[in-house]
Amino acid sequence: MQRYLSEARQLVRLASPILVAQVAQIAMNFVDTVMAGQVSAVDLAAVSVASSFWLPIILLVQGIIMALTPIVSQLNGARKRDEIRPAVHQGFWLALMVTPIAMVALYFSPLALHFMDVDPVMAAKTAGYLHAILWGLPAFVMFQVLRNFSEGLSHTMPTMVIGFVGLAVNIPANYIFIHGHFGMPKLGGVGCGVATAIVLWAMLLAMIVYVKLSPHFKKINLFAQLARPNGSRMWRLFRLGFPIAMAIFCEVTLFAVVALMLAPFGAETVASHQIALNFSSLVFMLPLSIGVGVTIRVGHSIGEGQPHHARVAARTGLMLGMAVAVCTAALTVLLREQIATIYTDDLQVITLAATLLFFAAIYQVSDSVQVVAAAALRGYKDTQAIFYVTIVAYWGLGLPTGMILGLTDWLVPRMGPQGFWIGFIVGLTSAALMLGARLRYIYGRFATPEACTTLSRAQ
Repeated sequence: MQRYLSEARQLVRLASPILVAQVAQIAMNFVDTVMAGQVSAVDLAAVSVASSFWLPIILLVQGIIMALTPIVSQLNGARKRDEIRPAVHQGFWLALMVTPIAMVALYFSPLALHFMDVDPVMAAKTAGYLHAILWGLPAFVMFQVLRNFSEGLSHTMPTMVIGFVGLAVNIPANYIFIHGHFGMPKLGGVGCGVATAIVLWAMLLAMIVYVKLSPHFKKINLFAQLARPNGSRMWRLFRLGFPIAMAIFCEVTLFAVVALMLAPFGAETVASHQIALNFSSLVFMLPLSIGVGVTIRVGHSIGEGQPHHARVAARTGLMLGMAVAVCTAALTVLLREQIATIYTDDLQVITLAATLLFFAAIYQVSDSVQVVAAAALRGYKDTQAIFYVTIVAYWGLGLPTGMILGLTDWLVPRMGPQGFWIGFIVGLTSAALMLGARLRYIYGRFATPEACTTLSRAQ
């Protein structure tokens, strides 16, 4: 029990800065929404629509780079610090290869608006936002490389500190470019894109300075002679990261597809769905932050050749995540109507949102288990399984269940949005069970120090 309590303290220490950094990110999104909305409803809508294009693309890239965290943590645990710098440099080279593809995809993504019934003015503002923010994409990708390097060394504080640097830059940059101050053009919602691009470069520069000056990173000497590109090592990094990216992408697109399917039910239904989804996304940050800590601790233990410690880290993360989820679920059930009133004063929307929040409370435990189990598997570098489970659980079980219950009378009278949220429960619970089973299998596969050594060498 003492070992588990000690591990829980380690996880809280690692997860807390990540959670605070995510709060800073939410604050930046909130600032963008409020300041764009002050200009006009069209500008606000343009920023919202642009986010639906921007978010999946950056999450794909971010997912690929996330493979660096278990690699660095295992090397750190194995005391092979001299191998960390070249491993991270391969991450930089891979980022340089992926970034132009992502920029081209982002540049041409507004063409999809021509096939949709979108107001031309809003379409133009959406395209302007995306064409502005894409210049921040290289900075975002390089920042993610440095972030995963830092977190792999069990140093999560820079993520928090620099998150607030981004927020500090975001507010005045929005003010200048949205409203056209200090000689800058008045860009409205497009100015949010310009400001965000500037924020991303500011965060990258701050991270570079932090890594160069912090004594925590001095022995690594990351910015010494750049290692040459190594095709085989970059390919292994890509193979490790791509399933993570696709799993994230599939999850994000699932919720986007459900939102589109609910559109024919009317504005009140869509608004209620969005309220429940937004709140559950906020709550999700708690187990997500714990998951980052679990990846680091499991990877470090594998690098040390301590399979028992890796199991303790994974199990502690699961228990901590479930404990947090039980508390948040109880509060969600008890306060669901009050939560809905924070978003709107429309009684019809509040009533339906409160119902959907009840379903959100039900799946919080499953959601916590699946995200922490997936994080533990990343620590073991077992990322293919995460992707397969995501496809089967979300798209093979969750979405079909939601469609049958929400749109048809095959099993019960058509349930509308409630049917889709039952589908979410089915998908997340299935993912939790399958990932938990996979994790138990991995425990047995890497149960000896020799097996851990073999795994940590597979860079």
